[in-house]
Amino acid sequence: MPREKLKLGHAAEGPAYLLDEQVGFLMRVAMQRHTSIFTSRMTDGLTQTQFAALAKLYEVGPCSQNHLGRLIYLDGATIKGVVDRLALRGFVTALNDPNDRRRRAVALTERGREATESAMKAAAEITVATLAPLSPEEQRLIARLLKTLT
Repeated sequence: MPREKLKLGHAAEGPAYLLDEQVGFLMRVAMQRHTSIFTSRMTDGLTQTQFAALAKLYEVGPCSQNHLGRLIYLDGATIKGVVDRLALRGFVTALNDPNDRRRRAVALTERGREATESAMKAAAEITVATLAPLSPEEQRLIARLLKTLT
């Protein structure tokens, strides 16, 4: 059926479902834009999840792999893969958990700390580029609204 006829039919029946106006679709498109900016500017070829893991370890210090996954909203299988890949690159290591001797903790290596510091500078620039189309007030508003959704 031609698109015009379909639109007319929906308009006569009530409000049409317009994909371009759906919040989930718009969030996905915005995320694709952000991912493109992130990928082109992030240091050391880090992925978004790898960067999140490093940045959180930098913030909180050594912690269990499971706890790290919870802190950055990743399931157990996903965080394991992220930590394994970071360990292969020499960015993290496992050591005895200072809070529980039965556990192992994930910690940044010196190389990981340096990479994270460099990556955090790049991440700040990525945020500026991602939010560039918005006014400063809109930037604060979108950050506040997204925090409300999480």
